[in-house]
Amino acid sequence: MSGRKAPDDTGVDTVTGAFSYSGAAIARELLAAGRGVRTLTGHPGRAPAGSPVDARPLDFTDHDGLVEALTGTTTLYNTYWVRFAHGATDHATAVANSQRLFAAAADAKVRRVVHVSITHPSEDSPFPYFRGKAVVERELAATGIPHAVLRPAVLFGGDDVLVNNIAWLLRRLPLFAVGGRGDYRVRAIHVDDLARLCVARGRDTATTTEDAVGPERPTFTELVTSVRRAVGSRARIVRVPGPAVPAIAQLLGFVLRDVLLTADEYGAMASGLADSDGPATGSTRISEWLTEHGDTLGRTYANELRRHF
Repeated sequence: MSGRKAPDDTGVDTVTGAFSYSGAAIARELLAAGRGVRTLTGHPGRAPAGSPVDARPLDFTDHDGLVEALTGTTTLYNTYWVRFAHGATDHATAVANSQRLFAAAADAKVRRVVHVSITHPSEDSPFPYFRGKAVVERELAATGIPHAVLRPAVLFGGDDVLVNNIAWLLRRLPLFAVGGRGDYRVRAIHVDDLARLCVARGRDTATTTEDAVGPERPTFTELVTSVRRAVGSRARIVRVPGPAVPAIAQLLGFVLRDVLLTADEYGAMASGLADSDGPATGSTRISEWLTEHGDTLGRTYANELRRHF
């Protein structure tokens, strides 16, 4: 652990993407705790009127601007990443941008970083998402800033994409395709549980790494079955060869003008990378949450491209 001072009880915390999904949950948790909150965002127009969050541009090409925006920050909560390559933005770009963000944090003398990563990051991974996340963790460690790395697999709750869109499809299609045997497990955490964990680790002083996962780990087939039951769908769940899933998702994505699921995302999930053997760090049981929210789940479609691009 470095010799930097531990976070104090005054000052401002900065969240990347406080008007997006997980960043918004972290910002709410910080505000509820009485913290001043600043955000670095690529979408300043999303700031609600009268928002207590101080919005600054997330411009990775402007080092001095990032340093100025981060100056006075006690803890930086970093949720920045890209889910898939689109246009000129890919995972290599996201790694380079993360390096710039951490360099600015070091120059701004940010006292602590809480970084949201992914389960099973590895620089040897066949999947660019997981390779990139591993490199970013290494680059964060190289700054010497005390930090906590939290590794969720899948998030649910609020305006999530995966579970909501499974429900949306189940409400509208007669069939739902599951790749292979569907026995690969999903260790999801509620976004508010992740936010509480982030804020708790922001108050710590030690440099730590842990999985951010809920108490249940259903198979993917079990998860889809639970969603179907919760929304009252009569869709039939059918097994298809694994390689057919990305092709089906691509066809649906063409119709919806979105990216539902990439081949890498399916491959990672089918390889067990959405699972974890670690202890539960979130308390919300996804089975109970689905039952409680079945009436509203999947009523509208969550379009990833519109949200981020």
